[in-house]
Amino acid sequence: MNQQANRPLSPHLQIYRWQISMLTSIAHRASGIVLSLGSVFLAVWLIAAASGPEAFAGVNGFAASWFGQLLMFCWSFALFYHLCNGIRHLVWDVGVGLDLETAKLTGYVAIGVAAALTLFVWIWALIA
Repeated sequence: MNQQANRPLSPHLQIYRWQISMLTSIAHRASGIVLSLGSVFLAVWLIAAASGPEAFAGVNGFAASWFGQLLMFCWSFALFYHLCNGIRHLVWDVGVGLDLETAKLTGYVAIGVAAALTLFVWIWALIA
């Protein structure tokens, strides 16, 4: 701490007010981690399928449970969010949408479209 001014030497999260750009940046990184973990589960599921009916039944039983379905729902949201926010970043790479208002709007759009795609896919999967 800076004793003379009685304040921290560098800004931190208690100083800054949360903004959509902070949320989308953190969520993009977190969704990448969730996608990695989901890919490990997908690999386990495929290995179990190749290992025989008993192994597959165990892993597939977990995937079909309420907890497994919840994890897959979260994984699918992470997939769609990472996709939408990645497209947002690709648009930024060409120099479009970098002003604060557009960046804020596209952050909300990325979250909304990801939520809509997740719901659409899950409703479609449950009906079909």
